[in-house]
Amino acid sequence: MSLSESQTGGSRPDERLAVTLAILERLIGFDTESSKSNLALVADVEAYLASLGVDYVKVPNITGDKAALFATIGPKIDGGVVLSGHTDVVPVEGQSWTSDPFALRRAGDRVYGRGTCDMKGFDAICLAMIPEFQKANLARPIHILLSYDEEITCQGPLDTIARFGHDLPRPAAVLVGEPTMMQVADAHKSVATYHTIVHGHEAHSAKPYLGANAVATACDLVAELYRFGDELMAAGDPSGRFDPPYSSVHVGIIHGGTARNILAKRCAFHWEFRGLPNVPQDLARAHLQAYADAIATPKLTRHADKAWIEIITETEVPGLAADAGSSAETLALKLAQLNRTITVSFASEAGQFQQAEIPSIVCGPGSIDQAHQPDEYIEIAQIEAAIGFMRRLAAELG
Repeated sequence: MSLSESQTGGSRPDERLAVTLAILERLIGFDTESSKSNLALVADVEAYLASLGVDYVKVPNITGDKAALFATIGPKIDGGVVLSGHTDVVPVEGQSWTSDPFALRRAGDRVYGRGTCDMKGFDAICLAMIPEFQKANLARPIHILLSYDEEITCQGPLDTIARFGHDLPRPAAVLVGEPTMMQVADAHKSVATYHTIVHGHEAHSAKPYLGANAVATACDLVAELYRFGDELMAAGDPSGRFDPPYSSVHVGIIHGGTARNILAKRCAFHWEFRGLPNVPQDLARAHLQAYADAIATPKLTRHADKAWIEIITETEVPGLAADAGSSAETLALKLAQLNRTITVSFASEAGQFQQAEIPSIVCGPGSIDQAHQPDEYIEIAQIEAAIGFMRRLAAELG
């Protein structure tokens, strides 16, 4: 059954919930791990949008194997609200699932499957609500943006953002539906990921002065990163709002060498920096580069002048800085029926929108604690809460 066949009429909560679960089942069935194409899912959503008479724009990536969708319900004018979700999910390889991760399973008050929480559940809610949005006689548009690659680069919406105010309406606010238990998050940390490679020179371990040990230098660099991490921890979080209350560094993978008795020719490690809002995103990279230039490289090249250290930037996802009283925050708090905001420590696409000077917040169903886990799930109650949020949005813009 396609998405277009899964819609039903009516506006009662139980019926809209049934539509949402039917659409979610369809979305979960597409394996859209970030390393794979999302085009099959996109085609299915396109057919659903067409069946409802919804105008949309497809925005492919440069290689054409992935695409974002930007759908508009209501007048094609500036000043609308974007509901932003991503279609990609993290891998399931190596995880112990008790059922097929790409088949929706309901057990009690939960539904299980890869992406139920992060964040096809939000996507399904947005799509299921379209008939109600259409009936609301919107004075300002509601846009649904389904992007790609959020789990690896957060660059999936950038081509769409670049078109705002040109051939696409420029929105007044963006609501990113990452899981926050329907709390309104007005700030999150940035994340930057790096690949550092130490290029040494092989020699017999009995005569280390004939070579340059890439493993030893890599270990020195890693130790310096964690020492710098202690400085960041001591500096803390001036806002007092984040958990953990500091910027952080983390080394996740290290690999190098060929044998126990050979000075390693090459050693590489992958690491990340998660910075508080308004902390320079390249702070940790700049620190490591300065350390490499002043200390690690001279030591590495004592006996092998062609040895060197390479620091490669892989991704940079901007943080979301609190913007008290913004149109996005004011609207989201009203719709969520709350009077205060929270922060989250994970990164999202919200920072990309904010960099484009569009007020943005993060608010979506489910708990981030379930994201990326085996047997990922979302509570039915959270889906129902998000449906109520969307109904209030339709009324607000109607």
